Order: sequence, then C-alpha cells, then structure tokens
Amino acid sequence: MSQPFHPLQIVDRLEVLTLMDNYVDVLLGSTDRVIRAPHVRDGIIEQNALLAEHGLSLLITVHQEDKSSVILFDTGYSAIGVPHNMAYLGIRPEDLNTVVLSHGHMDHTGSLYPLLERMAKPVALVVHPHAFTHPRYIQMLDGERRQFPRTLIKDDLIQKGVHIQESKTPVLIADKMALVTGEIERTTSFEKGMPNAFFMKDHQPVPDPIWDDQSLVLNVKNKGLVVISGCSHAGIINTVRYAKKITGVNTVYAIIGGFHLSGPFFEKIIEETILEILPFDPEMIVPMHCTGWTAIHRFSDTFPDAFVLNSVGTNLLL
Repeated sequence: MSQPFHPLQIVDRLEVLTLMDNYVDVLLGSTDRVIRAPHVRDGIIEQNALLAEHGLSLLITVHQEDKSSVILFDTGYSAIGVPHNMAYLGIRPEDLNTVVLSHGHMDHTGSLYPLLERMAKPVALVVHPHAFTHPRYIQMLDGERRQFPRTLIKDDLIQKGVHIQESKTPVLIADKMALVTGEIERTTSFEKGMPNAFFMKDHQPVPDPIWDDQSLVLNVKNKGLVVISGCSHAGIINTVRYAKKITGVNTVYAIIGGFHLSGPFFEKIIEETILEILPFDPEMIVPMHCTGWTAIHRFSDTFPDAFVLNSVGTNLLL
C-alpha cells in the first residue's frame, strides 16, 4: 500500500500533554518522565478542577535542536471540556495553528469549532476524507439506530479560514518532525473494527470500516517510534505495524492513546492484542480513553515497568 516514508525527521524529545481523557485523578504521583498536573498553588488546594469526559485530546510539543512545534491531536467530546482544561493549564489556543483529527467521531471533535475561533491563523487541519461522512450510526442488537452527531462540516471550516489537508496517505507535518499515518493497513485477523457501525450511501446503509482512523507517529533520538492513536478503530496492532512500515523504523519506544478494547466484543481480543504487543517491547505504554478498565488492568499487569496510568493534565516526557 505504501513505501517507507523516510523523510520523517528524528526529534530530540517531545511532550504529550493530556488535555482530555475519560479519567482524572489529582492524587497520582509524578516521576522523571510522567509529570502530573498541579492541584495546589501557593500552598492552597485549588477550588477549580480539571474536567474529564468520554473523549480524547492531546497537546504534543516536538523539539529538535533550536526549533519546536506544537500539534493539537483531537479536541475531546464537549465544547466545554478542552477549552476549560487549557485555561486551567495555562495553554493559549491563540498559540496553536495545527490540528490533527484521528477520525470524525464526536468524542474527538467536540471542541474544534470553539477552539478555531481563538486559534492562530491560518489553521491547518489534517484529516482523512472519510471523517466528513454523514450520517453515521451504530446499529444496536434490538435494531435501534443511534446516529452520530454531525460535528465536521467541510464548508463551515473553509469559511472559517481553515486550511484543510485531506489525505488517505501519510502526511508529514511540523517541519517533517511528525507523521500522520493516513489510512492504516489492516492485516491482523482479529482486529475487525466496529461491526455495528454503518453509514448511509445512496440512501442505503453500508458497513462503516471507519477508514478515517489515523494516528500520529514520531521518531525520538536514541529511543525509537512514538505511536499516538485516537481510538485505534483500525486496531492498535495494525497501527503500530503500519507506523513501522511507513517510517522504516523497527524500534517502538512508546504506544499511547485509545486502543478501543472496551465492551463485550472488544474484550474478547484483549489477550491476543497483548500477545502481539509483547514483541514490540515498548518502554512506555499509556492506554487511554476507549481502552476500557479491563484492558487497562491487563496492560498494567503485563507491562509493569512500561505502563502509565493516564489522567487529565498528565504530561509525558519522551
């Protein structure tokens, strides 16, 4: 499908700050590579607090010699959560101008529009074309259809001055210091996406493979690849394998993001997923968002040294 994408630059270091996740805990301790958000200022416990919701948003800062770049990866579920947490953490939307969307579901696009109003212009938005597909819905066992809200409208974004970069293939961003995977090859036998996801095409329901699922890949000096996923609808194993293929880099340093292993269907593939991750031998693994408690618990048991329990406001230093 794609040849190795060798122009990806090696970076000196990066930071991955969680602006939104499903979980927040102010009592978690920091380490030399995992810095938790402060909840005490000038000796007084904050009355204000970080918010959690069923969504994901990460602020990724990449450093290479004397230059750096900041990428906003997804924007959470609600229009409230991410802007609130950014204000709490002292982050100005005005300083941002690059957004990557992992896919078009509402729990990854919720704060996009209010943030665009305040972001630096021009705004670059990297997105897979299928992210604009509407209507999309989930078919329940009893036949009920639950339609996803429409949170991405291309014409609206263009009118707001957004430079939309639609691509099914890998895209280099941030002065070639980061790579958006584009559409991910699906080669495993057990990662089958969401079997009850559909979209309407020519007034007929069609299975939705969620082709827009994409991830962010970086290559850290003397460490290896950092793979950052949104929901891994393509499968986290497929995602990491594809990241290795398009970069030509075999060493995987960190796997971060939503792995979508929650619920009866996906819990069946937890053990197979873990078995396939073991050969990657990551030094850090940070399951987030849609991974689910059962899977997170298993990752903690299997990778005791690499595992990090995430929380809103956590800053990973890589």
